[in-house]
Amino acid sequence: MNKKLEKRIRLKKKIRTKVSGTEVSPRLSVFRSNQYIYAQVIDDGAKKTLVSASDMPVKKAGATKVKGSKTERAILVGEQVTKALKAKGIKKVVFDRNGFKYTGRIKALADSARTSGLEF
Repeated sequence: MNKKLEKRIRLKKKIRTKVSGTEVSPRLSVFRSNQYIYAQVIDDGAKKTLVSASDMPVKKAGATKVKGSKTERAILVGEQVTKALKAKGIKKVVFDRNGFKYTGRIKALADSARTSGLEF
């Protein structure tokens, strides 16, 4: 493994010791790859994923490429997660940045979720 990945995994473990999702306020976990961004809302008590969203194109729809910059797509993912959580009646979550720095696409996703009405 390279040093950058080792550092992220070390930070991820440190964050996960402090951040845990419950039924009342589940954990919003964000993963950023070079090309896409993914978000999951997890209830750690029941060990279930409640909601997930990503900017990856769906193969069934026939889409080959998603339009917009990576930051714009992160904003859309934040809005999708918020909309799905509101449908389930969840308003408050705990944010898990998954070892990534809170800047760029991670911050854009979090800010769009906050402006859409999610509390964390």
